[in-house]
Amino acid sequence: QVQLVESGGGLVQPGGSLRLSCAASGDIFGAYVGWSRQAPGKQRELVAQSGSGGSIYYAASVLGRFTISRDNAKNTVYLQMNSLKPEDTAVYYCWKSDGGSGYWGQGTQVTVSS
Repeated sequence: QVQLVESGGGLVQPGGSLRLSCAASGDIFGAYVGWSRQAPGKQRELVAQSGSGGSIYYAASVLGRFTISRDNAKNTVYLQMNSLKPEDTAVYYCWKSDGGSGYWGQGTQVTVSS
């Protein structure tokens, strides 16, 4: 049974930083991993993606501020978020895709507010 567990969310002030972690029960080596988010009244959107071959994708809205990384040995995916804005407020979900199947974590709330 594949499980993804996010952690690290919370309340931060604009301009602050957070690091989200996603612990996977299965091996993430060779898989695509990433983070998506969903704000109230909005549909879920892709934030960052890490390909199995080392390719990285970021949404334009987070370019230069967010960094996705992975530790295959620990089966963990990270999202470092800097210079946070109120518009970044959302539930952040970690996901994994092995080509044929996709898996989602339960999400972690990130609130950026003064």
